[in-house]
Amino acid sequence: MPTPATGPAQTPVNTRSRVLIASLIGTTVEFYDFYIYATAAVLVFPRLFFPSSDPTTALLSSFAVFGAAMVARPIGAVVFGHLGDRLGRKSTLVISLLTMGIATFLIGVLPTYAQAGWIATALLVLMRLAQGFALGGEWSGAALVATENAPSGKRALYGTFPQLGAPLGFIIGNGLFLIIGALLPSAAADPSQPSDAFLSWGWRVPFLFSAVMVAVGLWVRVRLVESTVFAKTREAGKVQKLPLATVFSNHWKQLLLGSFAMLATYVLFYLMTTFSLSYGRTPKDAAVPGLGYSYTTFVLMLIFGVLFFAVFTLVSGPLADKYGRRATLIWVTAAIVVFGLVWVPLIGLGTLGVVLWLVLGFTLMGMTFGPMGALLPELFPTSVRYTGSGISYNVSSILGAAVAPFIAVALWEAGDGSPRLVGVYLSVMALLTLVALVLGKETKHISLDDGETPAADRDENPATVASARS
Repeated sequence: MPTPATGPAQTPVNTRSRVLIASLIGTTVEFYDFYIYATAAVLVFPRLFFPSSDPTTALLSSFAVFGAAMVARPIGAVVFGHLGDRLGRKSTLVISLLTMGIATFLIGVLPTYAQAGWIATALLVLMRLAQGFALGGEWSGAALVATENAPSGKRALYGTFPQLGAPLGFIIGNGLFLIIGALLPSAAADPSQPSDAFLSWGWRVPFLFSAVMVAVGLWVRVRLVESTVFAKTREAGKVQKLPLATVFSNHWKQLLLGSFAMLATYVLFYLMTTFSLSYGRTPKDAAVPGLGYSYTTFVLMLIFGVLFFAVFTLVSGPLADKYGRRATLIWVTAAIVVFGLVWVPLIGLGTLGVVLWLVLGFTLMGMTFGPMGALLPELFPTSVRYTGSGISYNVSSILGAAVAPFIAVALWEAGDGSPRLVGVYLSVMALLTLVALVLGKETKHISLDDGETPAADRDENPATVASARS
């Protein structure tokens, strides 16, 4: 009996749902882990790990460690970028998620300064650096999973899904802190401060809970198959031995433009999340006055604002696909410049003005953050895309996010409680981003399938080409 003829073996591909869920859930877990540290850096760590007679000094010390993780992020981008461009996207994403999960869980079981002295503070710094190191490799990998598997004409839309992990992680993390705070209420005489039970053990719960979220993220990611784009590059022998060296020698302009294109995004993001939480819940009669809201009230206002962050992250994708990444971001960045100059008039309108301030800030955040999921990967060829996009994204974290909370607190103090100078700082950073966008080129029509640099940017030197293919 003749054997039925069989066709060629089909290469496994990722389904649309698998791509979108894998790119979304991993960044959601990673940003959740990052946010719960940011919240604890305001509420808990100044008391438990950075004891000081001056509350502002303790807060600045806590923010300094928060910013230290941003310094670790470019290192993570280099290490995970090398692995991602050499070995593939899938295994690298699993490792980055596992690293973040372990570091976050361990923060939840650390002794405090009262229990272990400087060792407790050193361990917190070490875990924070591990968080930054892991996040340095997470974003670019998730963005590549989304964009390298996106259908024609929808790359920016797909690229918004890893970006959506930022608002979702914020809502889950802060929502959990809010629930714990409600179950362990603070004294009525000082509602802006956490209760003794919260300081004793309640703050640890979100860090321990991250283990559950990491397990879910790992389950989704191990089911991924390698993107066709990267598989073609590997089969063609175009995998780089040293992606970092190639990026710095052949694509340094893209690194600079990508880093500064993200600057306003990072500054806005950390001012609206980390700084605003400190400013919003500081009493009006404090040495450096704030808005005087209770923790619960202001976090609810923040979560309401972050809903707009999530919605407009998704809205930005189709706009960037239709009108281009560069054009969309130029208009949004110009709006951020204006937004920074109207902080005081908005906040001066009372609670309605504060809510409007948060809604506008997070709306602009979604509109500027969303297109980055496509823009940065499109700046680099497949063989160095993980490294290049990761370094641009994370170097910007040093220029923006690492120093933004620290500078904001100093400017807030210099303004005697007024956030006017903080808003001006945001506008200046947005102007730098605007310059980078104007100097850059539109990337909407660049193909990711060929694993090559666009013709206009390609180095045709025979020696370079031969080296790249070795």
